[in-house]
Amino acid sequence: MSLWLCLRFDQLPLQCLNRSETQAVVVLAKQRVVRANDCAAALGIRVDMGTATVHALADNEPLQLLERDEDAEQRCLQQLCCWAYSITPSLFSWRRDCLQLEIGGCLNLFQGLDSLLAEVTGGISSRGYSVQYGLAPTPKAAWLLSFAPADTALAITLPLTERLAPLPLTLLELFPTAVDSLRRAGLHTLGDILTLPPASLGRRCGREFSHFLQQVTGQREDRQADYRPPTTFSDEYWFGYEVKANTELLPAMQLLLQSLCAFLRSTQLQTAEICWQLIGMDKSLREVKVRSTNKHSDWKNWHQLTAICFEQLQLTTGVEGLALTCPALHPAQQDNIDLFQPGKQREPLAHLLDRLRSRLGMQAIEKVGCRDEHLPEFAVHVSSDRAGGEPGIGRPCFQRPFWLMPQPQLLRQSRQQLYWKGPLSLLYGPERIEDNWWQEAASRDYYIAADSGGQHYWVFRDRLARNWYIHGIFA
Repeated sequence: MSLWLCLRFDQLPLQCLNRSETQAVVVLAKQRVVRANDCAAALGIRVDMGTATVHALADNEPLQLLERDEDAEQRCLQQLCCWAYSITPSLFSWRRDCLQLEIGGCLNLFQGLDSLLAEVTGGISSRGYSVQYGLAPTPKAAWLLSFAPADTALAITLPLTERLAPLPLTLLELFPTAVDSLRRAGLHTLGDILTLPPASLGRRCGREFSHFLQQVTGQREDRQADYRPPTTFSDEYWFGYEVKANTELLPAMQLLLQSLCAFLRSTQLQTAEICWQLIGMDKSLREVKVRSTNKHSDWKNWHQLTAICFEQLQLTTGVEGLALTCPALHPAQQDNIDLFQPGKQREPLAHLLDRLRSRLGMQAIEKVGCRDEHLPEFAVHVSSDRAGGEPGIGRPCFQRPFWLMPQPQLLRQSRQQLYWKGPLSLLYGPERIEDNWWQEAASRDYYIAADSGGQHYWVFRDRLARNWYIHGIFA
């Protein structure tokens, strides 16, 4: 059965700009009040008041006047869509301040409606938004019920028409002419018109009005384009007060990282770089980039790396907001984990490298890799690998020691016995390597040798110089 949950963010014009509760804040549009916080409401400021009235009511009290920013509202709504995508894949934004979520298909995933609503409530409250809920079999009915009392808005066991009946016709502001005509006829609530014959109602109020009511009651299909996640991620957190210590950033940082990784898992994406933006009280921006050796969606690992970077951060100004962006997303690669004992998995080596790089710097960690060269002294190289990536890209090195000497050292030979801190015995070989004929020709036969204590060495006979050398030591 189709079940729609409407999330109406009635304070979005205010909360997308300022969430302070220490002073009166008013949002204006065309010199009229659009929204006011609780401090402003305590002064008697109401919606639709003019600027002069607002100043008169505020008197000498601290007052902040903000101009409405509809672009900021839509950015916040899109960020909420990214979060809601982890709840259900069927959703869309509506009427500039609402999200419509189809939750009938994911109730089993959350083990019931109560658990799902608890998940939604926790996610929204942690972001600091106020919201009104509506629950109904159709999205338009759910939106209308978001204006009803809470016990009615979520009472899905009651008949839909009974729940809609007390709502005023003024909610249908998309049809002002039809609503005005019905009010003159003495009809003031949805219950008054839902019992009228659809044909006569259509003749009086128009086809669009009649179709709207049919979509509300489910008699006509209501098609809406589903939300499609973006190719990048962006989210932000506003504190509502001035942050002066790095440790105060950590709870918001964790919340944003959990939001990012939930989005990455639901879209089957991964990333190797995230970017933090610290929004100062003076509206300044400070960027902090955090990189990982490999692409993943593990928020705990990102949390560790970010905490290390923030330890070294000196705040020169107070912070009022924290933003997280992720411009480069990549298709996810499945990790090999133990199916039966996932808790005993060893930490990937890449996570250790990430922490060392974050604390010591990218240049402090070097990797051993291979080149496509035949001569061993040219085939193995060490690099800082600042761009990340996996070590050892190139030709595989089989039967090669991990440690190569800076230069091959001459071995002592006596009566066909090789000596290096004692006698050596040849175990495997030879492996012939001939190369570099265009500069200084080399022709060598490589062997694996061992001493009396079992230590293995990599030695070779120079076929041109007719001498023996030691080139490497096996770990």
